Amino acid sequence: MVSGPASSPAQPPGPEEAGARDEPSGADGYASRRLARRAAFASLVGTAVEWYDYFIFGTASTLVFGRLFFPGDDPLIGTLSAFAVFGVGFFARPIGGIVFGHLGDRIGRKAALVTTLLMMGTATFLIGLLPTAAAIGVWAPVLLVVCRLVQGLGVGGEWGGASLVAVEFAPEGKRGLYGTFPQIGNAVGLVLSTGIFAWVSTLDQQQLFSWGWRVPFLLSGVLIALGMVIRLKLTETPSFRAAQRSVEQDSAEADKLPLRQVLRRFRKPLLLAMGMRLGEVFAGYLILTIGLAYAKSYTDLPETDVLLAGTLAAVLALFGYGASGIASDRYGRRALFAVGAVAGAVLVFPFFWALDTNSVVLMYVVYVGFYVLSVGPMYGVEPAFFAELFGTKVRYTGISLAAQLPGILIGLWPAASTALLIATGGDPWPVAAITGGFILIGLVCAWLAPETSKTGLDDADTTVESAAAPRG
Repeated sequence: MVSGPASSPAQPPGPEEAGARDEPSGADGYASRRLARRAAFASLVGTAVEWYDYFIFGTASTLVFGRLFFPGDDPLIGTLSAFAVFGVGFFARPIGGIVFGHLGDRIGRKAALVTTLLMMGTATFLIGLLPTAAAIGVWAPVLLVVCRLVQGLGVGGEWGGASLVAVEFAPEGKRGLYGTFPQIGNAVGLVLSTGIFAWVSTLDQQQLFSWGWRVPFLLSGVLIALGMVIRLKLTETPSFRAAQRSVEQDSAEADKLPLRQVLRRFRKPLLLAMGMRLGEVFAGYLILTIGLAYAKSYTDLPETDVLLAGTLAAVLALFGYGASGIASDRYGRRALFAVGAVAGAVLVFPFFWALDTNSVVLMYVVYVGFYVLSVGPMYGVEPAFFAELFGTKVRYTGISLAAQLPGILIGLWPAASTALLIATGGDPWPVAAITGGFILIGLVCAWLAPETSKTGLDDADTTVESAAAPRG
């Protein structure tokens, strides 16, 4: 990895900074590889814990929250209300991205990541203790919304920081590979969440709705403790330390807000990354929530099998993300993202057709195929691709905004797609068409973005900033 400006003779680089140079050897090389592996592991574990928390909320919204917190005559309306609460968290995510992006760019990546993990874990654990509407009436959904908002704030700053820790410690030429570790953590979180809910869904209805649904939320307390231990051992990245020295030596630089700099000088990279993110997440939620909601309400497929299909897809994605990262280091970020986008646009209609057949085998095939061939390549390259689009001094803010600003629209989609299914009597084709349209938006944005895989991070600071700066 390319480090920041060289230290002065009075401040010789320590082993961590020396390990940031191109192809170091000897003791420095060992230190560099050790720190890179530690950062990648910390990124993976912390992200797995955070996304476990997030995914169990989405799964519970589909399976139990409608009945427990929004009781009524129509179960589908209850599911719609639960999805609306699920979407509330997405409105908090851009705020979390701004707050923790600023913290991460000014104070440090570590401080931001420890805080986001603690917020997510506390909110998730408390959800497992909430009384339901049967016990406290309207206050039950109110408290659920509050916990969801705290979750959203935490997630808003989580992904950007975890991605940067992995990418900024990565050896030169391997940023794509190392950038997949937070994505692999995402898949691990999905496996854990769907796996535990697959078990919970085997309980009888009385057990599920009385205590079974609480188990996944309460288990997060154990996972949070593990994640905190690992993240507290993190060190700051060489790129951040170099940027900090530059800011300390330039009082004018210290007065520049990262958010203002991103909006002023990196608008084009921000908009392109947001477009790519929209395409990837619209594809991903087909598996995470919409497919499950459609299968539950309009097919005869067993809920447990649908959950297990999502789990299997996530397990195979663990390997797919790594392969995508390696391939993007060799062939380029744009090419891999385009492969995933084209696959998603082609498979989105057959996905619903396969569910309509009520064939469990075919359902497994399309779940795995869509997630591995479409979501995998797009999601796998995002950490390195997005990080390389922004300068070091604003990178946390830039990558967080790119990932979280589209969340305002994305958060409405599970509820909107459910409402659309109700309005059309269960016809999935409008949902498929809208999903395919956003995937194509992601494809166009990837095509317009600069190829950054062969550029050092410090070089990217100059090259991308120069290209993105307003003219005149």
